[in-house]
Amino acid sequence: MGGFRVPGLALVAALLAASSQVRAQAPDILTHAGADREARLIEGARAEKEVVLYATIIVNQAMRPLADAFMKKYPFVKMSFWRGDPGDIVTKVSAETRGGRPVADLLEGPGVGEAAIEADLVTPYTTPSVLNYPEALRDPRHMWTASRLSYFGLAYNTKLVPPGAQPKSYQDLLDPKWKGKLAWRIGTSGGAPLFITSLRVAWGEERAMAYFRALREQGIVNFGAGSARTLVDRVMAGEYPVALQIFAHHPLISAGKGAPVASQLLDPVTVTNSTLLIPKGVRHPHASLLLADFILSKEGQETLAKAEYYPALPGVAALPELDSVVPARAGYSENFLTPEVVSKYSESSEKIWSDLFR
Repeated sequence: MGGFRVPGLALVAALLAASSQVRAQAPDILTHAGADREARLIEGARAEKEVVLYATIIVNQAMRPLADAFMKKYPFVKMSFWRGDPGDIVTKVSAETRGGRPVADLLEGPGVGEAAIEADLVTPYTTPSVLNYPEALRDPRHMWTASRLSYFGLAYNTKLVPPGAQPKSYQDLLDPKWKGKLAWRIGTSGGAPLFITSLRVAWGEERAMAYFRALREQGIVNFGAGSARTLVDRVMAGEYPVALQIFAHHPLISAGKGAPVASQLLDPVTVTNSTLLIPKGVRHPHASLLLADFILSKEGQETLAKAEYYPALPGVAALPELDSVVPARAGYSENFLTPEVVSKYSESSEKIWSDLFR
């Protein structure tokens, strides 16, 4: 799972203008809830023959296994895909909409939901699969459904920071011994802005701002290159002793391969969800819903779990080697941020970062 950039106001305005050029009536099947729904989806998908997924999941790690599992169950539908960061996905869908040639049938990823909805690029849909998910993981407007979860923490180099000596709380990050030794990603709401948003939501503005002003004195390194994984790689290389607001499972995967890196959760743990969305003008609505149903099913969620992602469906466990950073099992409280909350705070959190940490 990579970090993501939330479009600025100018880009959102451009996306809105683009989407207004394509106002095709959403196919009735997208909101059909009758007893014949599955039969109609299969019949329609047989005629459509294909489905295209735009997602942020890594190709060899998860995209191919997901496609293979889907096509094994529905051999009459060819599934193809394109991988990009969330901002790239929204920009690509906008360009296709503007050109009147939509390609994607289903969108997936963290940060995709709030940006695509704000830009008016997606359409409502219903699926009985949502009944298996808690209310927090489904949109009451039916614009998105959660596909997987993300837990955030810090990464530390175990050669530079012996296990047990790492920061174990937000307060620990203020210790003078960490001055100049912390880094976080910038230019992405999955890094510094999400860290700021999470504490604003958890603590309230007054307490959070007092903390940020104290944290500013630590001289956090602003890291702006590469993917979410890149900063963890730099920690493993010893360039930075500690990295903040990283996907907590990334160090676990590398540590399992012998790398000198470990994860540490901070209470409360920031939790977000990736979303499944259907774009306006969808070419293969039946196959799109069939794929959405599959990803949200136990089989689809188990496929994502085996690919080292955290499933959103209750009752489907993560891999045992990644289980230690699931807050409920590690004894930490969760600060769950819906896509709407992330979007609401994004611009103001970016400004706080700019004012205090640039």
